Amino acid sequence: MRQPRIAITSGDPAGIGPEIMAKAADFLWPRIEAGELSLALVGSRAAHRRSLASLGLADRVESIEPDAATDRIRGLTFIDVDPRSGNVPMGRSTAEGGQIAYDAIATAVKMALGGAADAICTGPISKEALNLAGYQYSGHTELLADLTGAKDSVMLLAHGNVRVSHVTTHVALEDVPKRVTPERLGRVVTLTDEALRSLGLARRRIAVAALNPHAGEGGLFGRQDIDVVAPAVQKLRESGFDVEGPVPGDTVFVKLRAGQFDAVVAMYHDQGHIPVKLLGFSVDGATGRWEALSGVNVTLGLPIIRTSVDHGTAFDIAGQGIASETSLIEAIELAVTLTEARRDVSVSG
Repeated sequence: MRQPRIAITSGDPAGIGPEIMAKAADFLWPRIEAGELSLALVGSRAAHRRSLASLGLADRVESIEPDAATDRIRGLTFIDVDPRSGNVPMGRSTAEGGQIAYDAIATAVKMALGGAADAICTGPISKEALNLAGYQYSGHTELLADLTGAKDSVMLLAHGNVRVSHVTTHVALEDVPKRVTPERLGRVVTLTDEALRSLGLARRRIAVAALNPHAGEGGLFGRQDIDVVAPAVQKLRESGFDVEGPVPGDTVFVKLRAGQFDAVVAMYHDQGHIPVKLLGFSVDGATGRWEALSGVNVTLGLPIIRTSVDHGTAFDIAGQGIASETSLIEAIELAVTLTEARRDVSVSG
């Protein structure tokens, strides 16, 4: 069977993307050398030069132009999307950095759509830099949906057995209630169920978090959970999904962590992100700095497989050599798992 080919985008070159990309490639080098995995690093070679050299990877990486990103990609490859090879200032958002980040994502998506890559794994971007470069997106999810033509994608975060998908993400809280519709809930539950199946779960127990405190407390704190969420969940159950809800948000994640559910559908960005990141961050008690972050971001509903780190650009520590590659390695591993699951479905079908 052909080895998985994963295209990894640099994210913003002014952040920790170049460092963690090189560290992840170094960690996975034995598997690359053994012919078990191919990685295509997509970004600005100039911005990555120091990180690659520091780990002795510079001479192991074959550099090719984006137009040459075809089936011949093998081993460890660098696809340079920055022909100008300009120097991007470290640690801050710039239009130049945003342009490189966008070009890397667009190139990786093109590779995946064209069959040159089996999946893409994205590094952290600066939304400010992306917008400075003229790309008006609120994040990766919206950008990827546009590049792939997907109409209704879903963000899922995963940290071990804690898996959380989202009904809404980058929208104001005041706009969330009107976006909680039976149609959207059905779409999110369906895609979440499919993702759990791809991870090999025979039974897929999904909890839908309540929008309001105490699921509305009989209507005292809002009626969305009573009038919209509960009927939608009942309809999904009648369709065969193992789904429960609305479950109050202050207990649903405890039940998820305890193994009573396999995934939670969160109603909005922070409701879903806070518990996952609280579990994923490893903090040094003496210094108060985070040492590592475990967790993966997956975009469901795209025609391609996309995983990502579950953290930002960390401009404050960029270029210092102390960034953790844990989340990126986990994202690559999950991309491989999803790639192999998709192949198994294709073969059995």
